[in-house]
Amino acid sequence: MATQDSHDPGHQGSTADQRLLDRGTRLDTHHDYWRVLRIQAEFVEGFGSLADLGPAIAVFGSARTKPDSPYFQRGVEVGRGLAEAGFSVITGGGPGAMEAANRGAQEAGGTSVGLGIELPFEAGLNPYVDLGINFRYFFARKTMFVKYSQGFVVLPGGLGTFDELFEALTLVQTQKVTSFPVVLLGSDYWQGLLDWLRDTVLAAGNIAPADLAMLTVTDSVDEAVAAMVEARDA
Repeated sequence: MATQDSHDPGHQGSTADQRLLDRGTRLDTHHDYWRVLRIQAEFVEGFGSLADLGPAIAVFGSARTKPDSPYFQRGVEVGRGLAEAGFSVITGGGPGAMEAANRGAQEAGGTSVGLGIELPFEAGLNPYVDLGINFRYFFARKTMFVKYSQGFVVLPGGLGTFDELFEALTLVQTQKVTSFPVVLLGSDYWQGLLDWLRDTVLAAGNIAPADLAMLTVTDSVDEAVAAMVEARDA
């Protein structure tokens, strides 16, 4: 059944998350009930689609990574290496680094998963996704990443990548999820962040040494894949 949330012309150009969280929107209990059902449906679809996925690794990175970027090629190599090691590869399903990892996984004969999100500036899943789910709500999508991934490989990215990275670390720190490996691929990109976390955040006592130890920085795709294999086989 169509709802105002999906078909009201007044909502063109906005997203479901924006409409749900907009404090300026008047209270409308009727349509909020429909939103609850839509949110429930997204969780049901995600759980049903991914329940039999098997061991999987999430690969995060910028949608803006160009095909001629060395990090695009590294993303392809990561996807290929993970698939060859027996993992499914889960990405956000978009272009850039996500497309690279999906491409590598698909070309290696692995399962390539894309968890897409409704955004005003991106359209559809990339062509290398074998199993794709499109979400309206970020929190439903994030749950699927954490529930079905046994580790994270993080390529250079922007705010969305940072959000996914730090949410994963926070969930481990607060013991909301079991610890899993987090590898940052590309020392030239990530080392400054690690230095700041160590020299400023850790020095101020705002995190513990164990929090910083959750992160591994490397330039080696083989090392990133090996970290995931070691955690799986432990």
